[in-house]
Amino acid sequence: MLLNYGSRRRFRDLSEQEILALAISSEEDDARIYRTYAERLRVEYPASAAVFDGMAEEEDRHRQRLIALHRIRFGDVIPLLRREHVAGYYARKPVWLMETMSLDQIRAEAEAMERQAQRFYEAAVQRTSDAATRKLLGDLAAAEAAHEEAAHVLEGQLLDGETRSTEDDTAHRQFILTWVQPGLAGLMDGSVSTLAPIFATAFATENTHTTFLVGLAASIGAGISMGFTEAASDDGQLSGRGSPYKRGIAAGVMTTLGGLGHALPYLIPHFWTATVIAMVVVFIELWVIAWIQNRYMETPFVRAALQVVLGGALVFAAGAIIGGG
Repeated sequence: MLLNYGSRRRFRDLSEQEILALAISSEEDDARIYRTYAERLRVEYPASAAVFDGMAEEEDRHRQRLIALHRIRFGDVIPLLRREHVAGYYARKPVWLMETMSLDQIRAEAEAMERQAQRFYEAAVQRTSDAATRKLLGDLAAAEAAHEEAAHVLEGQLLDGETRSTEDDTAHRQFILTWVQPGLAGLMDGSVSTLAPIFATAFATENTHTTFLVGLAASIGAGISMGFTEAASDDGQLSGRGSPYKRGIAAGVMTTLGGLGHALPYLIPHFWTATVIAMVVVFIELWVIAWIQNRYMETPFVRAALQVVLGGALVFAAGAIIGGG
């Protein structure tokens, strides 16, 4: 990594032609990224997709002006120079990461792209003594600032309050269906279903190490089972619940965490200290589940608390009675 960084050109060593070539390739890359965003959003968020189409067209116009300037000053042959060739130059996130990005995250990333470009050119002006180069970099910084403002104007034209609210509601529902709902089911399963085996083992053996191993095995096993079950139960095409892999990960991870929460205290060698802490953790887990149900699933808090806390208490009691007997 250090070798790769050391092999890059420093910005202050670039010629004016290379700076212009770097600006051309950067505008081209950004236009391609915006078009990729547009395609990603076109089906579910057509208005936002239109915004990114417009931003890509703006980048194309910037690139065309830069190419025209390059022809006048340096001719038709543009040096191959990209962001990754220059040390310290701002980088763009790989576009495949957008598969996990929400609508708001994509919007924020687009705004950050424009701000990064503007700040870079403004900082570059301060590091350059040549008058022509300073003017070029200043023009590029102004272009990026104008582009960001143009993007806001375009968004205002295509995304009125009602349209944006509708898209935001759709994104929120998709987030709940893909991540919150399976994650909550996993957390409930992991927190409640592992209570009986963990506390039965605890009261039967009064051995913290054995109890921890049972809790660890139960949590991981339940997480694997829950994750595969969620992923295999629905491919998301008809239900609209999103990627089965995302839902499987959410369910599996939260199931495991739900069980580990009250298994980890048994790493403490003193039995009653570990047990009291585990009970406190269980109490917190159950109330967190009730809060999530109320916050995201719009379940009345009293009903959620009764369902979760009462169910958890019954399972805990079953484990304690079986283990104590």
